[in-house]
Amino acid sequence: MARLIKRTNNAYTNVSNKVVRDASLSWKARGIFLYLWSQSDNWNFYVSEIERHSVDGRESLQNGLKELETAGYLVRSVKFDEVKKIKGMEWVLSDFPSNGKPVGRESRPRENPSLRTTNNNNYQNKEILNISKNHSVGSTETEFPWQSIIDYLNEKTGKHFKHTSTNKGLVISRYHDGFTTNDMRKVIDHQCELWLNNHDMAQYLQPSTLFRASKFEGYLNAVPAEPKHEGHKYWTGG
Repeated sequence: MARLIKRTNNAYTNVSNKVVRDASLSWKARGIFLYLWSQSDNWNFYVSEIERHSVDGRESLQNGLKELETAGYLVRSVKFDEVKKIKGMEWVLSDFPSNGKPVGRESRPRENPSLRTTNNNNYQNKEILNISKNHSVGSTETEFPWQSIIDYLNEKTGKHFKHTSTNKGLVISRYHDGFTTNDMRKVIDHQCELWLNNHDMAQYLQPSTLFRASKFEGYLNAVPAEPKHEGHKYWTGG
């Protein structure tokens, strides 16, 4: 008998056990799903981006994606611009299948333009794709207090950022990446300490900088470790 011991650095990916334990899927398909699911909602990317993050190669990736489609966890559809030219793909990822059948299967194209080579409209597998996520139990966006993060930033900086959809998307995306309210406040605290009284840097104390996917984790890792004594200057959450 084996025993599983989990160790983590708190960078979580929350996913339904339905897909993780779906024995109809190969381990490969489940691994691809988890990689895609770990990305932020409405992630824009190139197909080749996924391929580069594994040693399996394109054929293996194609097969795994097809499994996810057949099982109903992934729906891929072509997007067109106003003059009916292909402008990219949209992948809708769900951590549960709809009644055991592919979700929205009737709307999928017969072929898979995202994984083929064509010279039409300079497509050539370099199209920008968009992944949006469907969750099996309600919407975490309504549960996560994203407004309080914007309010906290305003409080610390004296600025007046509003509860816009853009700011919501930035905060919620970091939440989907596994970061907590405490993490976000720590980043605000630390960057305010570094930048608030610096004329050149104070302008960067804004949601689009602090909560950008490519920057946030670096800011968080730059926060000094909390000392064991009381009276620490960083907010500790609650």
